[in-house]
Amino acid sequence: MELDPHPLKTYIETILESLLAYSPKLISAFFILIIGLYFIRFVNRLIRRIMARRHIDPTLTNFLGDLLLWALRILLFVTFISKLGVETSSFVAILGAMGLAIGLSLQGSLSNIAGGMLIILFKPFKVGDVIEAQGVVATVAEIQIFVTKLITGNNQTVFIPNGSLSNGNIINYSMQGQRRADFTFSVSYDTNLKEAKSIIMKILTDNPKVLQTPAPSVFVLSLNDTAVVLAVRPWATNEDYGNVFTDTLESCKAAFEKEGIRIQPYVQELSKTIIETKKV
Repeated sequence: MELDPHPLKTYIETILESLLAYSPKLISAFFILIIGLYFIRFVNRLIRRIMARRHIDPTLTNFLGDLLLWALRILLFVTFISKLGVETSSFVAILGAMGLAIGLSLQGSLSNIAGGMLIILFKPFKVGDVIEAQGVVATVAEIQIFVTKLITGNNQTVFIPNGSLSNGNIINYSMQGQRRADFTFSVSYDTNLKEAKSIIMKILTDNPKVLQTPAPSVFVLSLNDTAVVLAVRPWATNEDYGNVFTDTLESCKAAFEKEGIRIQPYVQELSKTIIETKKV
């Protein structure tokens, strides 16, 4: 059985004619696509360079750069399919319906995006700051679109959603550049308070990492049943805060032992009093 070649030849000719008729649109559409991709890349790099020269925050620069990149890509895609002859009005309507459905299903993610934008715009903290939020004290490593990446002191990585982070309380320990260490010493009632305060002040004055402006202070905080509580308030830069805190404790302990000043074990005395009261 032989096939009639005439219908096949007619189909091939029809396809070739259609391709020849459609080829100008096809060529122009891909030409626009290629030129558009190079143009988008050029504009994105140019905007990032301008923002870098104006010393805009790197996190904000990356966020705005990515936002502009995707906006231009969507615009280029719509232009590309329009040049191919596809009706864009119905296509845009479909995209709108899809966007609404996706938005309703991703309300939590959208709140995280909004929270990330608020953090980037209002800057309650930046990369490198030490903050306390959601029960975590850590250093900010990266501010992403959905989450903020934190690194704790023991090198654990914590991711906090931007939505809950922007709506909660945030303590920024790095924003002011310096911190005050707050701790207390409980000494017995037979202690010469002027001598004890003088010893502590000398330790704070001799430590080069303790700031003298604002000036450190030592004062009587309270008088309880078993001891006199002395409050010690040295100031330090963020970098020296940890060393100032530990060095002051160690130096005061050694100086008190040398001068015969007894640090009152308040918790032990209180526990002993409670036990004796129960026996009676």
